[in-house]
Amino acid sequence: VVSTQSTWEVNAGGRQPMGKRTTKVGITGKFGTRYGANLRKRVKKILISQHAKHFCHFCGKFSIKRQAVGIWYCKSCKRKQAGGAWTLHTANSTTVRSTIRRLRELQEMGGQ
Repeated sequence: VVSTQSTWEVNAGGRQPMGKRTTKVGITGKFGTRYGANLRKRVKKILISQHAKHFCHFCGKFSIKRQAVGIWYCKSCKRKQAGGAWTLHTANSTTVRSTIRRLRELQEMGGQ
């Protein structure tokens, strides 16, 4: 249902309508004009990842959230995991995991 009333009619009592929310800055709007645009863009990416829900490999759901620095908790299966400060999987941990997998596959091929 589309309302035909204007926002001035809806907000009686002479109040102004609510302002639009941020379109570009998002979560970094709290910093205002401080720190420079490029730094705010970098921080925005980190903050979005930090507050997002991540995938749990134990229960298969998107239910892992950050509890504290480096501690990630799955509400579904109630498991705690160690991870990065702002992201669940750091770049180094991904590299190590893939190297271990590759070495394990080589070892299995050599054993057969």
